[in-house]
Amino acid sequence: MSRWPRYQLTPTKVGVKVKPVISEDIIQAQVIAWANRQVKVYPELAWLFHVPNGGHRDVAVAGKLKGQGVKPGVPDLCLPVPRFGKHGLWIEMKTQDGQVRKPQKAWIVFLREAGYQVEVCRSFDDARAVLLSYLDPKVTFSSGVI
Repeated sequence: MSRWPRYQLTPTKVGVKVKPVISEDIIQAQVIAWANRQVKVYPELAWLFHVPNGGHRDVAVAGKLKGQGVKPGVPDLCLPVPRFGKHGLWIEMKTQDGQVRKPQKAWIVFLREAGYQVEVCRSFDDARAVLLSYLDPKVTFSSGVI
C-alpha cells in the first residue's frame, strides 16, 4: 500500500469519466521522500526543504504567521546549494492545471534576478528531473569560476 494517496478524484457529474488529479501536497511529499532516499548518492539533497507559506489556515494562525514573516508567493521547495554560478535552486510545485499566481511570478522574477535557478514543476518526474539536472554532473561551485 502506498504511503500517500496516489490520486484525488475531482467531483464530476454521474456517468462522466473522471480524470485523477494529484495534489501539490502529494507531489511535494513524493519529491521529499525521494530526495531523502537519494542522500547517499547526492548528499546535497539533505538540504532540500519546504517553505510552509501556502495552505489554508484560520484567521488567528494566518495573522500569527504573517507577523512572523510569512510572505505569499514564495516557492515551495529550496535547495540552498550553489551550482554553475547559481546561488541555489527554488521549485514551485503546481498540478497539471495549477496556475502560477501574481505573487508567485514576482518571487520567481526576483529570485532569478538575484542569481537563483527557479523552476515550476507540475509532477514528481518534473521535480526529480530538475533536481538531478541541477546536481549533475557533481561539480561544486568554486569562487572565481563561472
